[in-house]
Amino acid sequence: MPTNYDPVTVWGVIVVAGVLTFSIRGSFIYLFGRIDELPPQVQSALEYVPAAVFAALVLPAIIVPDGSISLSLGNERLVAGIFAAIAAWYTERVVVTIAVGMLTLWILRFVV
Repeated sequence: MPTNYDPVTVWGVIVVAGVLTFSIRGSFIYLFGRIDELPPQVQSALEYVPAAVFAALVLPAIIVPDGSISLSLGNERLVAGIFAAIAAWYTERVVVTIAVGMLTLWILRFVV
């Protein structure tokens, strides 16, 4: 798609963004490499990072399937997500959670 931006400007922005991203990530590697042990508060906070990242990746796909928010039972992805969450709560096993969610979604799409 053609734009009105100068190619040098576009490449400049890409390079600067890449350098900034690399610098930020590198600084964390450097700083945490110098620390022998993290404070207990930081360790406690970091325990929630995987769940937060997972929620940030999965919830938009479940709640906004067609570009608008759908919180009704007509949203097959939401229903499958609820069943998967229940399976995760009781079993605490990733494979079981994924299997329950996918089977529920397939049943809702192809049978119901």
